[in-house]
Amino acid sequence: MKQTWIADTALMAGSDVELYGWIDVRRDHGKVIFLDVRDRSGICQAVCGPWSGEDVYAQAQKVRGEWVVKITGLVKNRPEHLINKNIPTGAVEIEIKKIEVLNEAQTPPFEISGDGYQIGEDVRLRARYVDLRRARLARNLALRHKVIKYIRDYLDARGFYEVETPIITKSTPEGARDYVVPSRLYAGKFFALPQSPQQYKQLLMAAGVENYFQIARCFRDEDTRGDRQPEFTQMDLEMSFVDREDVMALNEALLIALVGGLFPEKKIQQVPFPRLTYAQAMEKYGTDRPDMREDKEDKNLLAFCWVIDFPFFEKVEQKDAARSGAAAEEWTFTHNPFSAPQAEHMPWLMNKERIGQILTTQYDVALNGFEIGGGSIRNHRPEALKKVFEIMGFSDERIEKNFGHMLAALASGAPPHGGIAWGLDRLLALLLNEPNIREVIAFPKTGDARDLMMDAPSELEEKQLGELHIDVKKEIKHD
Repeated sequence: MKQTWIADTALMAGSDVELYGWIDVRRDHGKVIFLDVRDRSGICQAVCGPWSGEDVYAQAQKVRGEWVVKITGLVKNRPEHLINKNIPTGAVEIEIKKIEVLNEAQTPPFEISGDGYQIGEDVRLRARYVDLRRARLARNLALRHKVIKYIRDYLDARGFYEVETPIITKSTPEGARDYVVPSRLYAGKFFALPQSPQQYKQLLMAAGVENYFQIARCFRDEDTRGDRQPEFTQMDLEMSFVDREDVMALNEALLIALVGGLFPEKKIQQVPFPRLTYAQAMEKYGTDRPDMREDKEDKNLLAFCWVIDFPFFEKVEQKDAARSGAAAEEWTFTHNPFSAPQAEHMPWLMNKERIGQILTTQYDVALNGFEIGGGSIRNHRPEALKKVFEIMGFSDERIEKNFGHMLAALASGAPPHGGIAWGLDRLLALLLNEPNIREVIAFPKTGDARDLMMDAPSELEEKQLGELHIDVKKEIKHD
């Protein structure tokens, strides 16, 4: 006999089964003991009594919640008046023939029978491996898997290759702070974790891949913000020989198909998605990620929209100049330095004139007041990309140091290309009606970027620091 998923027992009356899982609830009704048994597929009721045999009955009396067990038994139909209509297996129960305890469990630190919202998040995250057993989070993980698989299948059917790009790379000024990784072999030098696969996916276009995507891990060392994570997941995509309309059309079709295929209870308010220019969005809604829902109380209403015609550059405030890499009181990009300007504004870029009026080919997709994706057509000619960095105040030496590899790749014969990246965690949170992205991530950090379960970040031993050529300055405390 092989393992039976609990969900399958609903249609297996009269069959012997082997179930593996956790004791969800134990109920002792005198001589009859009921065990609700749970695996990732669902939950079912198992029953035993003195008739089950002395050993079996003794084990049923012993087991407790969250113990891991193997139960062998016969699936039987419940009497009509005892059917539990609240669960898919409610019309059957398992008559226990044998119970084997695979592992006992300490009392859980919190209840896992409910949705868990009322439990302090710090408590839940410290024992996330227990928290993930609750039905809501198990469902979230299952749907996350299905969404990613749907995306992969959809893009595979349309000629895209999934290509993994490096996790340790070079630190370049692209907006947010990098997480850096010290090199043991090269003293005083550092790798960085990618803020996104932006440069690598453009290098893939130069390599002739043409249609690329990746479910990509990204890392940004940002200041504490409640709904940001230091590491997060993007659906990253790039295409060659396309214009803005091609990229937007593919992504809109994918979003519509994804919602219809996996979330049939959801209603998309308007198809095709409405479009607003940046100026229109700011004038009407005061934000470039407007919430256009006609009924904001309807949790199943999805109001997608595109926002286009963004300014390419904005003035850098003095306090942000160092972080962005631009000279003080100079220009920086609003979205992405690798974007191309709109075709009619290319002469302004090349002549470095009317900078504040240059519009980029950037396009953002918003959903119910949140940006869920953004992309652009790229500068595929090196001289145009170089002008972007010159406008930002970069010297020739700095441009070559930080981006020489990109300029060389574009000069090798790069095709016109463009792409997009979705914030996959944000999209999932919205589709699953969750209040924040931590509820759709298996092992999230806290809002202040700590891993309570693993106790990270943590100090390194002196030996490790020595091998990495690092001398940590101890904080000096003053009375």
